[in-house]
Amino acid sequence: MPTPSPGLRHSLGWGGLLVLGIANILGAGVYVMTGTAAARFAGPAVTVSFAIAGAACLLVAFCYAELASCMPESGSAYTYCRRALGGGPAWALGWLLFLEYSVAASLLAVGFAGYLGSLLGDFGIGFPASLSMPLIHSQVVEGRHVLSLGAGCNVVAALAVLCAGGIAALGMSRYALVSTLLVVLKVAVLVGFIVVGGSAVDPANWQPFVPPNEGGFTYGWEGVARGASLLFFAFLGFETVSTAAAETRMPQRDVPVGILGALAVCTTLYVLSGFVLTGLVPFRELGVPDPIAIAVDRIGYPGIALVIKIGALAGLASVLLANAFGHSRICYAMSRDGYLPALFCRVHETRNSLWHGNLLLAGIAAVSAALLPVSVMADLISFGVAFMFAMVAVSLIHMRNTRPDLERRFRVPFGGVRIRGFWIGYVPVAAIVTSFVMTLPVALDILDQARRGDWLAVGLLGVYALLGTSIYLFFGKPRARRLSILNHEEAVSYARTH
Repeated sequence: MPTPSPGLRHSLGWGGLLVLGIANILGAGVYVMTGTAAARFAGPAVTVSFAIAGAACLLVAFCYAELASCMPESGSAYTYCRRALGGGPAWALGWLLFLEYSVAASLLAVGFAGYLGSLLGDFGIGFPASLSMPLIHSQVVEGRHVLSLGAGCNVVAALAVLCAGGIAALGMSRYALVSTLLVVLKVAVLVGFIVVGGSAVDPANWQPFVPPNEGGFTYGWEGVARGASLLFFAFLGFETVSTAAAETRMPQRDVPVGILGALAVCTTLYVLSGFVLTGLVPFRELGVPDPIAIAVDRIGYPGIALVIKIGALAGLASVLLANAFGHSRICYAMSRDGYLPALFCRVHETRNSLWHGNLLLAGIAAVSAALLPVSVMADLISFGVAFMFAMVAVSLIHMRNTRPDLERRFRVPFGGVRIRGFWIGYVPVAAIVTSFVMTLPVALDILDQARRGDWLAVGLLGVYALLGTSIYLFFGKPRARRLSILNHEEAVSYARTH
């Protein structure tokens, strides 16, 4: 039976962290969102959008690396914010992270369902469309976004999320084995797609490289910027590395290596994949959940197409697993501090897994996967990621000034300035500015959608914010206050049993 235990065991090295980072980064960004960003916003210049998003994330990755080196604990951005800014801001960020990981899992599962349907179709096997389509649809009718209800729900996507949560609940050893195998497979297949697809591209598909603006954020350099803000989600995975700090043997050294190494590898593969994808298929045809499946069908080699589709499934499956890992660790930290119920920080005695938390979180993500359309989920994720990154940079500046005594094996590069003794780093300031710049196109587009009649994204954010405020005021804050008067051992025991 799952019972409280002293904590999660230290079982990861830098190699395991690198695999975890690549597992969680390299997935929906290339297999799902590249097509959406190219078709709706950037055209062939989606490669520029990827480069911009990757450079922006590098600034934030430096901040994560330093904070992880001086605070090697579970919880990642939530923990850093709590140590630096206190309980209120930390709850707001943690609640937003809860949304981001839940919706990210849903989006990944929708892509998984699309690729699975394409693969089975190659063998003449099909399942009813009603089992792989969301209940809620958002489509443009005479220039207005209109919501409608479909005839079914995405059962396939929901089952994919539940399976990932179940595997993560089995324990670190089983999770690590499955994740490593999937990462090796998906990297090999993606490199194969770049090499084979690169020999079959039609350069005419890259013209014009930056399509003329058609109003708003549809194409043009405005669209490139909007595409970059959307593709922020593609790099969310590097943050998952820092959630594993408490399970790492040498976190001060290995976590920065895992974060920066995974980001460098995945940015390179994203840019190259974007070139090949838009070279194989006219960009206006890529607005589907499985763009690479469409691209490989254009290559004309059925055997290669089959292998690449299997690799795409492996890629999305590995990200689903890594997402389940990171989500449960953030909830573990929030529960340990009193802001979430006790079941989220109960560690299984023999499996060394967050058994209850993994299964409950998978159930929540499965519901949104079955109900919501891809476009809405992507906007919710991108909006939250930018806010999270800005808060991490603010936390770094605060910790440099209030806790200069902490040992820092890694420091953000390029230094900073002191204004009346207060240190302000160039990198964290650039990360804050970049995060808000990335958020602006998403926020403006969401408001524009609401103006045209599509209130789904605004409504979901509003309801979620109201729910989070209520939980904090009436449950989390009182419980955290009770824990704060206990010593560490008493607090941990209380958090796991109340």
